[in-house]
Amino acid sequence: MSENKYLRTIVKALDDKKGNDIRVIRISEISSMCDYLVIADGSNRNQVQAMCNNVEHAMREAGAEMKNREGYANGGWILLDYYDIIIHVFSEKERSFYDLDNIWRDGELLRLGEY
Repeated sequence: MSENKYLRTIVKALDDKKGNDIRVIRISEISSMCDYLVIADGSNRNQVQAMCNNVEHAMREAGAEMKNREGYANGGWILLDYYDIIIHVFSEKERSFYDLDNIWRDGELLRLGEY
């Protein structure tokens, strides 16, 4: 499955659990860490964890292998690493505090349908 299909799978899984302000940022031109970041937030810990559970389930169904997961127990900022795609799911407060959207502003923000 191509990265684009994985991105659509991730965004749909986040949206299905009512994820807020879902953003896909292409950073392949400015970082060797990964090709894409997906950033979203939820209202509370339970929603953030449910969003991540849904992404993991959808990606497993799509045949993707997860490299790593961090922060699940805390639930304020969960990172899911799928090699070329890294997903950051925050509580609203944590997203504002860490401001990854601004840190990665030099990346290319993709609109729905561009992936």
